[in-house]
Amino acid sequence: MFTNMKSLLAIFSVLAVFVFYLAANSITQSLSPQGCLMSYMSPSYVLQTDFNATWTPLAARYSLWLYREVGWDSIPTSEIKTNSLPVLFIPGNAGSSRQVRSIASSAARQFYSSPGIVSSEFTTPSSKSLDVYAVEFNEDFSAFHGSTLESQVSYTSKAISFILATYPAGTKVVVMGHSMGGIVATSLLPSEQISEVITMSTPHTLPPARFDSRVDALYTRLQGTLLQDPTPILSICGGATDLMIPSESCILPPPDADVYRSTVFTSSLEGAWTGVGHQEMVWCHQVRWRIARAALELSRTHGSRARTSVLDKWLRDGHTIPQGASNISRLPSTGVSDVEFLNTGKVLQVDAPWASKTYLLPVGKEGFSDGQKVTVMVSQGSILGISPLQVSPLDVSVLICDGSSESPSEMRCDPLVPDLLKLLPSPTLNNPFPVPQKGSDESEGVVLFEHRLKMDQKRQDPCWVAVQVKNADGRGWVAANVVTPISVAEPITFWSLLLGPKTISIPMSDGLEASISFPSLFPNALVVYSLLPQGVLPLACEGAKFLPLIAHVSHDEEAHYYPLINQDNHPTLLHTHWPAPMIDAPTDRHPMVRITLYTVGKSSCRTNLPQLQLRIDWLATLGRCASRYFHSLVAWSAGVVSVVIFLAWKEERQTGFIPSVDVSLERYSKKVLPWLSSVSLILSLVPIPSYLYLGNGGKPELAFLGPLLLCMSSGLVIVSWWFLQLTLNVLGYLGTIAQRRRTERGSVPKTTLASLLVISSLIFLLIPWQVAYLGCWLLHLHTCASALRNPRHLKVPADSPVELDTAQPVEHRDSNAVSLQSNLLPTLNTTHHYFYTLLLMTWLLPLTAPILAVWVRTLLTAGFTTPFDGDHNFVAVLPFLILVDFASWNTGQFLRPARFEQQLSLSWLFVGIAGTAFLYGSRHPYYVLDMARIATWIIIVFRIGRRYWSSTDNH
Repeated sequence: MFTNMKSLLAIFSVLAVFVFYLAANSITQSLSPQGCLMSYMSPSYVLQTDFNATWTPLAARYSLWLYREVGWDSIPTSEIKTNSLPVLFIPGNAGSSRQVRSIASSAARQFYSSPGIVSSEFTTPSSKSLDVYAVEFNEDFSAFHGSTLESQVSYTSKAISFILATYPAGTKVVVMGHSMGGIVATSLLPSEQISEVITMSTPHTLPPARFDSRVDALYTRLQGTLLQDPTPILSICGGATDLMIPSESCILPPPDADVYRSTVFTSSLEGAWTGVGHQEMVWCHQVRWRIARAALELSRTHGSRARTSVLDKWLRDGHTIPQGASNISRLPSTGVSDVEFLNTGKVLQVDAPWASKTYLLPVGKEGFSDGQKVTVMVSQGSILGISPLQVSPLDVSVLICDGSSESPSEMRCDPLVPDLLKLLPSPTLNNPFPVPQKGSDESEGVVLFEHRLKMDQKRQDPCWVAVQVKNADGRGWVAANVVTPISVAEPITFWSLLLGPKTISIPMSDGLEASISFPSLFPNALVVYSLLPQGVLPLACEGAKFLPLIAHVSHDEEAHYYPLINQDNHPTLLHTHWPAPMIDAPTDRHPMVRITLYTVGKSSCRTNLPQLQLRIDWLATLGRCASRYFHSLVAWSAGVVSVVIFLAWKEERQTGFIPSVDVSLERYSKKVLPWLSSVSLILSLVPIPSYLYLGNGGKPELAFLGPLLLCMSSGLVIVSWWFLQLTLNVLGYLGTIAQRRRTERGSVPKTTLASLLVISSLIFLLIPWQVAYLGCWLLHLHTCASALRNPRHLKVPADSPVELDTAQPVEHRDSNAVSLQSNLLPTLNTTHHYFYTLLLMTWLLPLTAPILAVWVRTLLTAGFTTPFDGDHNFVAVLPFLILVDFASWNTGQFLRPARFEQQLSLSWLFVGIAGTAFLYGSRHPYYVLDMARIATWIIIVFRIGRRYWSSTDNH
């Protein structure tokens, strides 16, 4: 049985972190499974040796390569390449130029039907092969470091100029970027040298690692580019399967001008219909061949509208209507022949059609006013050019006609412009969807056509919808109906689901679809809902042409498809990536949870569907939160430490004694944390801007996150202090530390001044200041270890009545055991101040650690002299240098209160750090370090001051 609150809090935080970790890792298997076919290639790479220091000073650090498919591609020999289109691939954070091989290989094997033989699809004079180049950044950690990103942008800009110098004048390059490579690509804009930008798993609106202000500054500049630059940009997002970035940041913001911007989630990418992981994005066959094909088609396409149509055709998710399909209303009216009339409300089902025929479905007298919907589904065929690959010649047209059934040839018929035209996946009965390690085949998919009749389309009675079947050869099937759409609105709320799952009845329908909406249900990227079928479908569904399919279109850019019947009766997990924390939502959109059920088959399969059980999936919800609030945990932990220090300083001001860290943490856990939790809960309900606090805009459904993260942060601080104590005790027993006696000095030693000068010079010239901060932390760790286990340096006068138990660690001594008249009290306060400083510096360390990783990585790949622009400001670390240096040789009072603190205590500086951490730490965690730096400067000036530089006595 634990007797103190802080132990319970620490155990809770450790368990919570473990649960969050498990929940985040389970997402790829449960929330959005991946079904990708592995890609294979025969790669070779040609180093572009002519791209040297005469082009860019970064040539010694980075390199440029040309991909060649062995046996398929030839190595260009002419100085000017006239028969190929240049494409540049930019890898992302810790990425490699070798990642280009999957897309480049697919481009070569699509352009050539066999080695040296051009495919029949590309024999036209305008067709060109691709020269796919890739920049090599030596796997730099660009996500953490703005200076590294800027270096990559500079190098890539020169690389494009070098590439285009070997092509005819006017040639432009297609740029592809993976992950942070997409940020490099968009940073090159505006540019007359770039025709299109295709990004893959790129976080366009929110940096994945938010520890560097220069990365944020770069993102701020990019927002204007994304909104206004005329260069077409297409973003492909992997969805929930991508654990490296939150995919809501992959969504391109709506542009201000009439420019092409398209976001495609792989879960809705026609022919893929799967979540795709971050690294898998570049090799997933269902994605890479479409990217390669789009680039090949761009090589023979001219004109901005035609080129963007190519992108929409080959990287299509169905949320927009193809340009050709939207223009069919201009075609002249025609008649029909070889017809078959259906009864009102009857579903047309044509299996294995062999002949061309027109089927006329009657529209009721109230069909236009009721908004009846025309739904047509075609397997192994096409509608208005939309079809899977490798299908039969079956072609279906949909028209609106009026005229007598006795004279079909005299009917006046006009083509219907679809409101929705897309491919749907067609899962099979006994296989998971998507199929692991295989996914969907290019020939799979069912074309869906939808059109809602409107009053302005009303014709003379009788009126018909004509479904023309042409070029049939016995393959595929056609289904259609004209009915008033069935849509049920369920009054289920997030709060009602907290009380338990709810059962939903699927609306009865003789048609091809039925929809269920939840207008009161809370849609958010952090919340996942589970749909579980209740009951087994009849065996008749085994013969259905199209098994019941759930379509969840969460917003225009994102759709997910789930088979209603699946192996082991797994639940369907409904999720979205918009709205999302820390990302501004467009005001013209109104998100709502809505699902549509499609089915084609016998009536028993359509009318005996099982009920659905809806609940909140808490494990998946926690997993979504875990991947989005790591920065919050780090920053909030620094805020908790600041609150603890504020309370300790406040007590020192009142009693003259600063309590130990253990005592302060216990008091914080019992007295302050409940109050802070209440404040965090209230603040979670306030509609504040998305860059403040947790970025949730005051949504009450997410209010629990504030107290939860606060408790976790508090527990992590306690655990970190336990680890620090263990480390200090271990170091304290080391002979070189335990036996060292600190010599009292009255002023700063001359060697210290020289050391500060040398360290500042090294920072200014060579090492980043973050490395110096790590050195400060290590030095202060040594100082604290010495103070903890070497009490002989504590000055106790011979006539002091206090007996000090030196066997007990200083940290565990109680203030009641110390006489207030003893000279020991100031020194004991000093030791406690050391420990508080160490704890705060420890939680500031993660804010600098990413840059340390970047520096070490760069040392290994590019050499010691690689410039780190912006990281050589020694003033950024100088206050910590002075503070820990003073602590290392000072034996008197460490932080002497200034006289004015009787009216205004400097302890309020820690309230400022805590406020910055809690309000800005989630979106701008580097603000916490900036505030701590300012506070340290002020403390040095007023609490240490002249004692550091003069020969004044330190006592």
